[in-house]
Amino acid sequence: MPASATNGLRVAVLADSDTRWKWGALTANRLTPEHSDIRLDGFLLRGRATPTARQLDEVGVRPDSLREVTGVEFLRAMTRDSYDVIVLALVGGGVQAMLHGLRAAWGARAKRPVIVTGYVGVVYEKLADGLLLRHGADLVLANSRQDADRFRAVYEGVGADASAVTEVALPFLGGKPYAGRNDPYTVAFAVQPSVPDNRRDRTYLLNRLIQHAKLHPDREVLLKLRSKPGEHTTHIEELPYQKLLQRLPEGPPANFRLVYGNMGEVLDTTDLLVTISSTAALESLHRRIPTVVLTDLGIRETLGNHHFVGSGCLASWDQLDAGYEPTPDPEWVARQGVVADGSYATAFDAARDRIAKLVAADGLPPLAPYYTPVTAPGYLPGILARHHLGPDGDPLPGAPAADKQAGPVRQIVRRAARGAYRHGVQRVAPVIRRMGEL
Repeated sequence: MPASATNGLRVAVLADSDTRWKWGALTANRLTPEHSDIRLDGFLLRGRATPTARQLDEVGVRPDSLREVTGVEFLRAMTRDSYDVIVLALVGGGVQAMLHGLRAAWGARAKRPVIVTGYVGVVYEKLADGLLLRHGADLVLANSRQDADRFRAVYEGVGADASAVTEVALPFLGGKPYAGRNDPYTVAFAVQPSVPDNRRDRTYLLNRLIQHAKLHPDREVLLKLRSKPGEHTTHIEELPYQKLLQRLPEGPPANFRLVYGNMGEVLDTTDLLVTISSTAALESLHRRIPTVVLTDLGIRETLGNHHFVGSGCLASWDQLDAGYEPTPDPEWVARQGVVADGSYATAFDAARDRIAKLVAADGLPPLAPYYTPVTAPGYLPGILARHHLGPDGDPLPGAPAADKQAGPVRQIVRRAARGAYRHGVQRVAPVIRRMGEL
């Protein structure tokens, strides 16, 4: 009997970073019928990017329960507890491992939860790889019409079933539309943890932002940061802007400041959003806030700003310093699922209908990912092994699967190990790379 038959809809969200937790939890809320009773249980996959308490609080989503787990612990929980929907908000390899693990754990069980996965934002790299790693879920969510077309083309191109692809929109779009100039006029630069990936380019962007603040003392200029030093997000940040700022010979002007917090709250008072290629650009465009995707470092696939070709938003700091404000192309914007003729309110209707039918069905077929030991014998076993699963999806001997909360000593050791990893990423690794370039 489905959980929804007695206690309302029960949804589990497994996420491996703060950004994916935000996407997964908000997606779960939008995928459930309006006014329906929902119980949301959150599971945070233990790893290098497991969010801190501050990051979780910043997201602003309050689940009914939340705990940190290994992949094997999550699989055991999904066989022990009854859920209607499972949202896998993970990197592609994590999704693939959980699909195989759940298939093995459930065996021939006909009544199983509906599995949903997708992408947190703009898909500008590893399209085929990421999509095929997500194949096998009941719904693979596409955040726009353009993505839905691309996703189906990849699946059909390899002979995989493309029926799971379902067009929705980014779940965190919203907020009040831009009402005109604020006092003071506010420019916000939304940074990205891994783009650009070198000190020279990041220092250049920081200096140009400070220069803009000096050229326009009547404006407030914000450096919108994703995380504090030592915290990790979806992508590793080796060179935090906070530390680069401390090393500049001259401090920033009085109208320049650092901000953290929810991106939506920052956009509430923003007149011009500037970024390299962040999903924040789509949030800004959805509100009709003037939005710029920078071209200073080129328009390159490695930066992700190539995704915005045709958007009307590409510009340089020189143009912004001179007072330029872009006008987005309405056709391009509509294909991205933002401010598309007011249809955002109904963007999740098709997905809700599909989930309702699947939940109500007498049974669902076993999960059938495209990658199997037959189709990818040299690739799949390594992906599964990283999550302590064998080629058949069953846990490997000795896999961490404790059901009880870690004791005080284990928690201290775990925090120390995670801190050491982050120190290595942010301090040691860049030094080793610089030495290798000598």
